[in-house]
Amino acid sequence: MYQEERLISILDYLKEHKRITADQICSHYDVSKDTARRDLVKLEEQKLIIRTRGGAILPSSHTEIKDYQNRLETVSYEKELIGRKAASLIREGDRIILDASTTVQACAEFMNVTNAAVITNSINQADILSSKPGIQIHLLGGELQKEHRFLYGSSVVEKLSKYHVDKVFIGVVGISERGLSIAHEEDGMVKRKMISQASQVIALADHSKLGVTDFFLYADLHEIDLLITDKEPDKSFRDLLDKNNVELLVAEEETT
Repeated sequence: MYQEERLISILDYLKEHKRITADQICSHYDVSKDTARRDLVKLEEQKLIIRTRGGAILPSSHTEIKDYQNRLETVSYEKELIGRKAASLIREGDRIILDASTTVQACAEFMNVTNAAVITNSINQADILSSKPGIQIHLLGGELQKEHRFLYGSSVVEKLSKYHVDKVFIGVVGISERGLSIAHEEDGMVKRKMISQASQVIALADHSKLGVTDFFLYADLHEIDLLITDKEPDKSFRDLLDKNNVELLVAEEETT
């Protein structure tokens, strides 16, 4: 086996088992310890592994959180499917909270009721809803996070404590056995308060967010009532939802 083939195989092994020792490389590929060491040095130079005493592990991977406009353009079709399905759950007279995620923005765009009260910390959501007749908008005042276009801070959390709503629609960067997570702590603190003020908690997440844990955990999985996504999750994730009493709704493409 050439070195290039062996390096690919070592990386495949690491992806499955998370770590590998030099002795395992020697045993699996019938090579000397010097060869195993050279393989690890090569992978380290390419920044594909982190060498440890006696072997290697994979480096931690972090998803880059793009700014709001770029996130709007990411998996936009999936967000449209999820947003349309979420909007169909909003009834006349509902009082709801919409957070500042781009997937929840799709829900705002498809809202088709003429009598509802909406509380939000998103300047984008407020702008979209301002063109819809019959929608009463409560924009939560606070410090503006310019890049991601949401309002946050103690004044937002305090004002939220005065409201009780029928439904809250929240987005995530990740949803896993550890709970719901987001990239920014200040955003997560607001989402956490939003959840506590609603009778029904509805999480919106495209399939790429399932099984992912990001930087700041703001809610346990059992705290949400319904997850709307765009593809059927695998059995292990469905079992996880069942264990936490979370209903699953898959937004499918409409057929004509």
